[in-house]
Amino acid sequence: MAAARAGPVELGFAESAPAWRLRSEQFPSKVYAPLPGRADAFHRGIFLFCCREPPCCAGLRVFRNQLPRKNDFYSYEPPSENPPPETGESVCLQLKSGAHLCRVCGCLGPKTCSRCHKAYYCSKEHQTLDWRLGHKQTCAQPDHFDHIIPDHNFLFPEFEILIETEEEIMPEVVEKEDYSEITGSMGEALEEELDSMAKHESGEDTIFQKFKTQIALEPEQILRYGRGIAPIWISGENIPQEKDIPDCPCGAKRILEFQVMPQLLNYLKADRLGKSIDWGILAVFTCAESCSLGTGYTEEFVWKQDVTDTL
Repeated sequence: MAAARAGPVELGFAESAPAWRLRSEQFPSKVYAPLPGRADAFHRGIFLFCCREPPCCAGLRVFRNQLPRKNDFYSYEPPSENPPPETGESVCLQLKSGAHLCRVCGCLGPKTCSRCHKAYYCSKEHQTLDWRLGHKQTCAQPDHFDHIIPDHNFLFPEFEILIETEEEIMPEVVEKEDYSEITGSMGEALEEELDSMAKHESGEDTIFQKFKTQIALEPEQILRYGRGIAPIWISGENIPQEKDIPDCPCGAKRILEFQVMPQLLNYLKADRLGKSIDWGILAVFTCAESCSLGTGYTEEFVWKQDVTDTL
């Protein structure tokens, strides 16, 4: 793990956005992090995946992809900031290549409803879910079948991430009062007790207080981005050492790219899904050299730190 650098931190905030923007041709359903001066990383994205099932939500996966400006997937010119007039809030569940997408999860949908032949799915399980939650009615009325993605309470809610640069937080200056006369008058027993209490003040409390101070000015932040900076931990437990962060397959060290904050859980509405996922900090480490991948993806590394019971 390379040494952390000092530098500005970019804060991410969740913002509601219309469906057309969330699924426009170049809208990054990821952390979009191009590298200035790197022609091969004009488009660069970090994808973080989390299963909503509690038993495996610790098994997070993160992948990196990067492309030059001229490529086979994105337009050379930036996308329009205005919605296409013909789409409105509707979302087409078919790619330009002709491939169809699952109505439940948005993944490739090679399976189709044998009755209407207009609804596509990635699996029998998702077809069953869609049938139970509405397709049973629309299937018999193909003229009323639309391309608006139904809400199956299956996926996490989607948001746009707005970025702002973090302002430096000046530590509060607290004047220390002189208690020497008080402790002297109350005897050595009290002084020894105070010393004992001070020694029992754990580093855990100190780290958590530092965490709270750091986010105090922007408590709604869901992401902290700064390639190569040091993460801020929420707990003194389960902090990775250098040996815990594996090197990239190319041989380079991995450095922190960004960290996901616990505030994001408030937006995911895990309770609405009937599931319980949780974390304190998700720290994403990527190749320090951002090695070239062609058109593929490479798996990077994510460290999950939980909130301890002592906090």
